[in-house]
Amino acid sequence: MSNKVSENIRKLRQKKGISQDRLSKEADLALNTIVKIETGENPNPTVETLEKIAKALGVSVADLFKD
Repeated sequence: MSNKVSENIRKLRQKKGISQDRLSKEADLALNTIVKIETGENPNPTVETLEKIAKALGVSVADLFKD
């Protein structure tokens, strides 16, 4: 599951054309948090973190879990 979320966040971020740094600022999260989620180093981000990322990417939390 976490790998799919990591992949989806990376794909959505790249599709939007923003850097990890920009996403971290828009989501009000530490850059390190974004990097760890995208690389799979943090396989279980909190719901609050996922909500912030989804909002910054302009998608729903459910979109982060889609195949």
